[in-house]
Amino acid sequence: MTRKKTAVTPPPLASHTTGERPASAPGRGVVVLLTVGTGLSVANNYYVQPLLGDIGRDLGLPEGQAGLLVTVAQCAYAAALLLVLPLGDLLERRRLIVILSSACAASLVLMATARSQPALLLGAGLVGLCSVTTQVMVPYAASLAAPDQRGRVVGTVMAGLLCGILFARTVAGALAQWAGWHAVYWCAAGLMALLAAAAVLFLPRYQETGTPGYRHLVASVFQLFAREPVLRLRAAYGALSFGAFSVLWTALTFLLSAPPYGYSPGVIGLFGLAGLAGALAAARAGRLADRGLAHQVTGISSVLLLVVWLPLGLGGTLLPVLVLGIAVLDLAAQALHITNQSEIYRLAPQFRSRLTAAYMTTYFLAGATGSALASLAYARQGWTGVSVLGAALGAATTVLWGISTLRLRARHRRAP
Repeated sequence: MTRKKTAVTPPPLASHTTGERPASAPGRGVVVLLTVGTGLSVANNYYVQPLLGDIGRDLGLPEGQAGLLVTVAQCAYAAALLLVLPLGDLLERRRLIVILSSACAASLVLMATARSQPALLLGAGLVGLCSVTTQVMVPYAASLAAPDQRGRVVGTVMAGLLCGILFARTVAGALAQWAGWHAVYWCAAGLMALLAAAAVLFLPRYQETGTPGYRHLVASVFQLFAREPVLRLRAAYGALSFGAFSVLWTALTFLLSAPPYGYSPGVIGLFGLAGLAGALAAARAGRLADRGLAHQVTGISSVLLLVVWLPLGLGGTLLPVLVLGIAVLDLAAQALHITNQSEIYRLAPQFRSRLTAAYMTTYFLAGATGSALASLAYARQGWTGVSVLGAALGAATTVLWGISTLRLRARHRRAP
């Protein structure tokens, strides 16, 4: 490896076919930048949630149509996971991060200037496509980390992602109340432009070698899904948990903006902080996975995803119970998500971007479905219908864990 003698030039390209880390592990500054970058990138898909009421009133949209903004963004994100994310195994990853971050900044400007539903939907779709930067960064961090520290590094970067999801609502709500919802997207565009510049200056270059062409990359996503039972199982867990997560956060704005609460966007955004403690606690799930406790964490998280809908259901009229339910659901969903990613990254190091694509495409398609169903359930049955829908997803997650436990025990009995 060679190093140029200029102060601002990042370290040289680390190329290999084994998927192991480059000669030097990432420094703390690189991990911090990736952590902040994942948070900023993923936040772009969640700013809209506390703004749905204001956007609907501004554009004259009913609740069901306003909720389509979330669904469109998540569907576009899922498409990018399948079609764009595999490029992380083909292209130099720092360059890909810079390109996607810059494109995301331009798409956010489109949302900031939108004055009609079609323009806003187009902007939301483009932002969803470009926000796949987040999922380029996570396997990138895993590849840079030492094998015995991979769960910790992934957990740290994922903590940034989870904080981005939760703080997005709080910041968007507060800023919209002060300066209007358009200002939210102007600020987000500026942050993504800064992220692109920081990536150029500080991230190390990294690229896998011996990678096949793009068509083969996309096809191999499906091949990996068919070949790896652990990937299929973890994708199912992720789909059910993120479906429940999306059900809560899509319908929560409708609940809190209506009687008996009647909160403003700024106050609604503060509810993102209720899930922050749970999300930060969930970051330890990566360390538990490193210690071989992934199955146990999965079981606890699955049961919590079921039982939490009792306090959430009562939270339709009891605010403290609602806040408790939000924190517990975020803890369970994010602990399960981190555990899932820690497990799939152990399967084939050289395929991490494609493994992420297979897992996260399923994950966000389920999230888009959950958002759409939540809007429909709230329109027809109110908060009770939303709670029943979420509980059904939690029950399915628990049943899946029970089946996998029985299969695991049977496998152990057959082992010599």
